[in-house]
Amino acid sequence: MVPGGVPFSMLSDAGGKIGRVYAVYDEAAGVNIRGRFLIDPDGVVQAMEVLAPPVGRNFEELIRQVKAFQHVRTTGEVVPAEWQPGKPVLTPGPDLVGEVWRVWRPEG
Repeated sequence: MVPGGVPFSMLSDAGGKIGRVYAVYDEAAGVNIRGRFLIDPDGVVQAMEVLAPPVGRNFEELIRQVKAFQHVRTTGEVVPAEWQPGKPVLTPGPDLVGEVWRVWRPEG
C-alpha cells in the first residue's frame, strides 16, 4: 500500500503533457478536464469517459467496467449492458447478431 491508502500509482500532469495526448487538456484554463481511460495490458484504450468539470464520475461504474473488461479478456465471452459479475454473459458469434434481445434481458 502506498502513502494515502491508494493501492496503485497515481501521477500529476502539471503542464498537461498527458492530457494533451488524450485530448482532455483545457488550454485556456491550463488544466485537464475530467477524463477516465481504461487501458488494457497491451496498451490499448478499451474505454474512455470525458466529463465537463461540473459533473462527477461514477466510481461504481468504473469498477463494473474494469471487471467486465477483465472477464471478457479472460473468457472471450461478452457482457451485455448493465452486466454485473456473476450475471449471465453472451457468447459472441454470427447467431447473436440482431438477436441479443432474445437471449438477454436486463433485470429490473
